[in-house]
Order: sequence, then structure tokens, then C-alpha cells
Amino acid sequence: MEKKLISTVSPHFSGKRTTQKIMLDVIIALIPAGIASVIVFGLRSLLVIGVCVATCVASELIFEKICKRENTVFDLSAVVTGLLLAYNLPVSIPIWMAVIGSLVAIVVVKQLFGGIGQNFANPAITARIIMMTAFSGAMTNWVYSGTAKTPDAVSSATPLVAAAKGTTSMMPSYLDLFLGRHAGCLGETCAAAIILGGLYLLVRGVISWHTPVAFIATVALLSLVCGKDALYQILSGGLMLGAFFMATDYATTPPTKWGKLVFGVGCGIITVLIRFWGNLPEGVSFSILIMNLLTPYISKLTANKPLVGGVRK
Repeated sequence: MEKKLISTVSPHFSGKRTTQKIMLDVIIALIPAGIASVIVFGLRSLLVIGVCVATCVASELIFEKICKRENTVFDLSAVVTGLLLAYNLPVSIPIWMAVIGSLVAIVVVKQLFGGIGQNFANPAITARIIMMTAFSGAMTNWVYSGTAKTPDAVSSATPLVAAAKGTTSMMPSYLDLFLGRHAGCLGETCAAAIILGGLYLLVRGVISWHTPVAFIATVALLSLVCGKDALYQILSGGLMLGAFFMATDYATTPPTKWGKLVFGVGCGIITVLIRFWGNLPEGVSFSILIMNLLTPYISKLTANKPLVGGVRK
């Protein structure tokens, strides 16, 4: 019987874990932060989240139909992008701006570069930075009511803004930071919910500890060196959300363990530089985007070397 040699490109193995299952795990891990956003900011947070997710899914479906590409909506990656973008927006954001941000994330950052796995940077992070540049007023209009009833009760500074200005009276306690009882973006305020989701991803094996630990530890260490409150810096802003959910993106971060560590350390250094000496109190988004651009070089420098004849080449 004649045998045929079939040659295909890598990967040459398959497993039970699919993109859809991985993304489903990420969605499950993001649910606690979504629930916390409703408790902290009220029902309008659900509207922002729903609009971002729906726009991301619809724009991916329409773009792929127009370009006659394979439909990838059911891999759930667009849903994850919508959730992450919404979690990086203030509850007061005008809905039309949320729609524009979602279109930028999916069409410009993801699909124009070839779709899932081929984008050069995290779509949600890049869209947030573009929105901060284009709609700076709306993107920094922080509101917090102190209750779950009225999300538009009073304008308030985020913990990092209060710390940067030295207004100690507006700085929340550690407990408030942990539970999310302060102004900020929808998904970044409640550290407890983010940690719970991050631990779920670690237990499920969706992410490894290297990047989150390196990221958070670097910020903590440099904060101590600079005479800042390390715990306050860890619990404030988007550090937790970025470290667990965006700095661990498969497509835009290094695949090796050493690469992940370098990536996390780099994110931590840039975050601290922006927080302490930049014009912006928060630097997580910019740090992840900059390190995304450096990922090919980090991956090349930290790539595993093959063994030939017992010698590592």
C-alpha cells in the first residue's frame, strides 16, 4: 500500500484546549470585576459593557464578511476584547465614544493586521490609549457616588490622581482600594475581584505567574526605592487588571518563561516612570503597549536554543 508524506506548517500537535475554551475561561475570570463595577458604579456600567461587547462582536462579523474571511466570532476573542475595553473606561463615558473605541480595537488593531494572533499590540489597550488622546476630557471624567444607586452623583479623583496631587483627604483606605470603593475605570477599581479572576486563570493554566508577578513586584520594589507607598501603588489604578489580563495576552507577549519575566519587569519600570515622573498619574496602558512593540525582540533574545550533539547552539 502506497504511503503519502504529508508536509504542513507548525504546529504539528493538537490538544483539547481550543481558543474558544481559553477565551471562555478569560470571560469567566472577568465576571467578578464586572459584578463589582455594577455594585460600585451602578447599572450604567452594564450598558457600557454591553455596548462594547456587542460592537466588538458585530464589527468583527461584518468586517470578516466584507473581506470574505473565515468567521471567528465564535472563538469569543471579540467578546474578551469588548470586556477589557469596557473595563478600561469610566462609567460616565458617552456611548458613542465606547462604540468608536470598540471599532478601533477590532477593525484597526486586530482585523487590519490579519485577525486573532496576528495583531501587533493588545487591541483593548491600544484602543484605550487612542481614546485617551482623542477624548481626554471624557476619559478622565471620574465619578463615584459612594453607593450603588447613582453612578453620576459626584465627580471624584482616582486614588493615583489624589496621591499625585497630595490631597490626602481624598485618598481611599487600603480596604476601600481592595473592595473598589473609589473612582476609577469600571474594571480596575476592585482589587479583590481582579485577584479572584487572576487566580482562576492561574489555576486553569490559562496564564503563567511569570508576567503578573514580575510586573507587580517591579512596581512594588521601585515604589519602595522611590519612597512611595508600595501597597497603595499596587492596589491603585489599572495595575492588577493589566498584569493579569492584558500583559498576559498570548499574541502580543513573549512565549518563553524568561521572555515573560523580562516583559513584566519592563512593564513595571515604565509604569513607575510614568506614574512618578510623567504628566499622567497612570502608566499601565502605555507600558504594556510599549512592551508589546518590543515583544519580537524579547522573544528572539530569550528563545530556547536547540541541543545539537549535547551542545546548546
